[in-house]
Amino acid sequence: MTSPQPSRPAPAAALFAHRDYRHLFGAQLVALFGNGLTTVALGLLAYQLAGPRAGAVLGTALTIKMVAYVLIAPLAGAWADRVPRRLGLVGLDLVRGSIVLALPFVSQVWQVYVLIAVLQSASAAFTPTFQAVLPDILPDERDYTRALSYSQLASSMETLLSPLLAAVLVGVVSFHWLFTGTAAGFLLSASLVVSSRIPDATRRIADTAVLDRILAGVRIFTATPRLRGLMGLNFVVAAVGSIVMVNTVNLVQQTLGRSESDVAWLLAANGLGVITVALSVPRLLEHVGERTLMLLGAVVLLAAIVGALVVSTATSDDWRYPILFPIWAAIGTGTGLVLTPTGRVLRRSSSDEDRPALFAAQFSLSHACWLLIYPATGWLATTHGFTTTWTVLAVVATLGATVALACWPRRDNEPLVHIHEPGTDPNHLADARALPDGGLVHAHRIVIDADHRYWPRLDTLTGAATKS
Repeated sequence: MTSPQPSRPAPAAALFAHRDYRHLFGAQLVALFGNGLTTVALGLLAYQLAGPRAGAVLGTALTIKMVAYVLIAPLAGAWADRVPRRLGLVGLDLVRGSIVLALPFVSQVWQVYVLIAVLQSASAAFTPTFQAVLPDILPDERDYTRALSYSQLASSMETLLSPLLAAVLVGVVSFHWLFTGTAAGFLLSASLVVSSRIPDATRRIADTAVLDRILAGVRIFTATPRLRGLMGLNFVVAAVGSIVMVNTVNLVQQTLGRSESDVAWLLAANGLGVITVALSVPRLLEHVGERTLMLLGAVVLLAAIVGALVVSTATSDDWRYPILFPIWAAIGTGTGLVLTPTGRVLRRSSSDEDRPALFAAQFSLSHACWLLIYPATGWLATTHGFTTTWTVLAVVATLGATVALACWPRRDNEPLVHIHEPGTDPNHLADARALPDGGLVHAHRIVIDADHRYWPRLDTLTGAATKS
């Protein structure tokens, strides 16, 4: 009689049994909810300081946030291999906690702007550094894929639950205590990071100039076909997502004449779409590649914006609000399909030493898309209405999807034949074949790095390989 085989732990249980990941995920979760509570408390503080001008103050503060994300992330990526990562993450948590503690004591609007600039600069350095740590502590691709899904799930849950949690707390204590609670959260996040074993970033062999390090991630983006495709998808997500982020409140309350709770329910439908996909992506990626899944997300987003356009042109309000639920959920679904596998694409497109710079570049470039599109969405909707605005956004999203489809090759993970000049690292050329002109030719999967400055192409007619 055969003895029963020991059952394998569930994938989630196996992942959370990893002590370092468990602590880092806890740090991310606490910090995310801290940011969410800060956003709510900041709106209340803006109203206290500026009264009727609170909207303008909050809008300026959020613009400062986006500018910090775009400008600071590449700088952080450039110095990621110069600073011990655990020390850096802890320091950034302490900076954020200190700034949040100072916010209740400000008395002038300009002080809010200065503190927000520092706070969001610290967040802009923290997030891509944290994202670049995960592939190093989770070398197994299945574990890493699940970690990406849980990170996306955590972000979505924060978006849904932070306003609810803030509402409960404000009903019991003054909103100033939200800042205190948030600061405590950042301290807890720092303590969880301290208790984790985080390997330092691999330092580049060449001590390159600061500007080259700052632009390293952007250079990899522009030189790698699949990453140029990812940039097109970033525009699709921003263009269609701006409908939810910018237009939901005015659409529901002003146009449809419904209540604030109806706004919350519609946003919850969007979040539910993201959460459902985040839980499904690990299993989906076992059967289809990132390109297929992310392009499917773009198709879902395009279909959703077409549906939104149909609703915007309807003359009867009786059915418009109910039909928005599947459309908003579809926007969440498409967003999750695009964003959740992004970390895997970045991991596959970079060497160990360039990974922090590439994650920082994605963080910066994706927020640059939002920085361009969000204000334009708000301005167009105010001056020209939803139909015109969403038509423009549909065009932008279609162009982004077209770029993604054209730039991202179907078979982009196969070995590519390419030629190196003499003088390249001999260890890298151990399997290379010498050519009559002195070049050395071989084939392998490519990432843009010091030995491969350009993406090689193979001339299918002559069989000639291009130089790296």
